[in-house]
Amino acid sequence: MNLLNSCAPVESIQVLRSLRFAWLSIVRQPARACLAILGVAAVGALLFDMLLLSRGLVLSFRDLLDRSGFDVRVLATDAPPFTGPRIADATAVTSSLAALPELEAVLQIRVRDAQIVEAAAEPAGPRARLDRVDFIGADPQVRSMWTIVQGEDLPDRPESAPVLIVNEHLARKYGITPGSELLLRGRCESLSEAVPAVRFRIVGIADFPFDSTTARTVAGTLSWAERLCAGEGQDRAEMLLVRSKPEVGAFTAAAAIRAAHPDLHVVTNDELIERFSRVEFSYFRQISAVLATVTLFFGFLLIAVLLTVSVNQRLGEIAALRALGLSRSRVSAGVLWESVMLVGAGGLLALPLGAALSVWLDAILRTLPGLPADLHFFVFEPRALYLYLLLLTVASLGAAVYPMRIVAVLPIAATLRREVVS
Repeated sequence: MNLLNSCAPVESIQVLRSLRFAWLSIVRQPARACLAILGVAAVGALLFDMLLLSRGLVLSFRDLLDRSGFDVRVLATDAPPFTGPRIADATAVTSSLAALPELEAVLQIRVRDAQIVEAAAEPAGPRARLDRVDFIGADPQVRSMWTIVQGEDLPDRPESAPVLIVNEHLARKYGITPGSELLLRGRCESLSEAVPAVRFRIVGIADFPFDSTTARTVAGTLSWAERLCAGEGQDRAEMLLVRSKPEVGAFTAAAAIRAAHPDLHVVTNDELIERFSRVEFSYFRQISAVLATVTLFFGFLLIAVLLTVSVNQRLGEIAALRALGLSRSRVSAGVLWESVMLVGAGGLLALPLGAALSVWLDAILRTLPGLPADLHFFVFEPRALYLYLLLLTVASLGAAVYPMRIVAVLPIAATLRREVVS
């Protein structure tokens, strides 16, 4: 026990001496050290961003799904939402699902095309009033998937007066505020322009989670969604949003729905995320993996080359120190600590640089048409930071292997003789 206790201070002293040796090597060449740190910072910032990109879309998409407040979706087929056939007898199906003990709420979603005929404040342009809007019909007695930012939500009592909520883009474009009016005409598949227009009163402005920056979305009751087209497509819904009971969970609720209606396609948020991660979002995961690998490789080469050049320029000095009694392990450890210091300083500097770069890149990518306004490509998660630190640690250790070998096998006498002769 006494022998172990006496060895511990000796090892600590050896580590401190190796650190001091590495520090002196760095400060003696400040220009090269700054170049190495800046190079690692640039490489590290790009590496950090690629790690954020690898799962950013998936995390952001999951957040959008969770914000809607529903964890199960029911469709007529496995086609993507709003592209396949509608659910027939939607009211009866909704009532049947609402009776299941595993479910807390069921919300019908009916989407109809409409056209603005007249608004409270017309924007400039002769064709402004020809704007098309997506009319979402929903049951106001079930908590909606949107978030009210001004005014109030649809009234949850039976009401014959036509009322609407609109998204923020439409409100800004037409100067709409709660209390304004909007004249809409349904754009119906089998009906002509003879369909009568309906004058709606705006009761609120809402944030719809899956709206793009240019989307024009309004929401009203189920009955008015059908009356826009004089009953065309009556009792057919694009989707049913289901909220499971917290003590039951989404998978159990989905199994209950499948048992009650095997003809319908049921998918949970987790299943939807897994599908998008495997298919639709796989491109970004693959490109981030390739760029991260290339970036890490160049960072490894940068540090390895700079350390090798530094060691080769100091071979005479290292040989003299070895001749004076400096151990091989201490010199080799000094090279290793030098790599760790350079990579550590550059890696820490890379974090704020990478964060700023990710904001800029995210703003560029989010301008792609049709993307939800709240969808982000770069999303921070602790897992990305841990993986970033692990990769930089591996790079710093790997970059020091060859310079350490040069120091370890350095022939002292031959090196000193060569230095004297030169």
